[in-house]
Amino acid sequence: MQGNRILLVVGGGIAAFKIPELIRLLRKQGMAVTPVLTQAGAQFVTPLTLSALAEAPCHQELFDLTRESEMGHIELSRAADLVVVAPATADLMARMAGGLANDLASTLLLATNKPVLIAPAMNVRMWEHAATQRNRATLAEDGILFVGPDEGSMACGEFGEGRMAEPEAILEAIQRHLGERPLRLPPEAVVRLPPRGSLAGKHILVTSGPTHEPIDPVRYLANRSSGAQGTAIGAALRDLGARVTFVTGPASVPPPEGVEVIRVETAEEMRVAVEHALPVDAAVMAAAVADWKVKNASASKIKKDGCGRMPVLEFSENPDILAWLSRLSLGRPKLVVGFAAETDDVIAHATEKRLRKGCDWILANDVRPGTEIMGGTENAVTLISDQGVESWPRMAKDEVAARLAARISLALEGR
Repeated sequence: MQGNRILLVVGGGIAAFKIPELIRLLRKQGMAVTPVLTQAGAQFVTPLTLSALAEAPCHQELFDLTRESEMGHIELSRAADLVVVAPATADLMARMAGGLANDLASTLLLATNKPVLIAPAMNVRMWEHAATQRNRATLAEDGILFVGPDEGSMACGEFGEGRMAEPEAILEAIQRHLGERPLRLPPEAVVRLPPRGSLAGKHILVTSGPTHEPIDPVRYLANRSSGAQGTAIGAALRDLGARVTFVTGPASVPPPEGVEVIRVETAEEMRVAVEHALPVDAAVMAAAVADWKVKNASASKIKKDGCGRMPVLEFSENPDILAWLSRLSLGRPKLVVGFAAETDDVIAHATEKRLRKGCDWILANDVRPGTEIMGGTENAVTLISDQGVESWPRMAKDEVAARLAARISLALEGR
């Protein structure tokens, strides 16, 4: 991280009191920090504190005549390797989503050509408000990176999601993005994300969550999928204007709002639901479908009888929904996307799976113990297609979903 340059925009929230610690951590890693303090942010932390810790001037005013004679706001916005907004208040997010430029911070954010990472911080009701969620989706579509918010107690006395990520977590996100993202892209490498509504008129199928395969009326076989990634994908496609049919197993994360939800339990039920949803323009098969079912499932609860012998369970294969859909001769979606959760030789196994199943894309992820992917809030995927292998950095599942939705939009346009 030595020598990387961070432009740090400090918003107006009580979480700003954590920013001096963040600057200290960044400086300890050898990074140069240029603070930009909003008018609201100055109510919580002083420019002198930020300047002293950063060992650099703290910028506040857009119309600084000396600097603006040299287009200082353009220079500031382009000189950094990464722009970080912390805390990113509801107001700052709204201004970013709307493309406003009425102070130094918002002007810098509009003028920059560098990656932007934001750490949202606000009251739980403000975070959950439909307007904030629309702004969040817009920013994700625009390529903005997110860290947090976290769940917990707030200064207002309420509890919920909206706390700014801790300085250590923000540092880790900065290190991850600086270490894994190409920060200085040539102009020809920049991909413009599709606008909102770019999937209007498209019907997309998303499968999500685990399946439960009964052993008896009480017990079942399952896996660790929470359904979080599938829900995020459904929401991201909906936000781009698609009509989404969402087929979900018994997931712990609720399905997105504003989509058609079909609830199933077993792999057999999911295959039937997928068939009934056709025709669709694209299918994203994010569900973690059980490979096997119990052939001799009991109609009554299996009880111990004191003999010490274990019950004998016979297994049979479940239908391969991804392969069936990918190889349809009539009614096959234009784009079929599969997922591959692997623990060993991730790329090799996922590449082989794509060819064997016949799907267009496979999103592979490493789910070894300790990765905290299944059931976690983040994901690190590799997109495998006939164009090659493309690894994405670890990021929030909402960000993975937004990026995937953008790629689907481009693919359905033939790009």
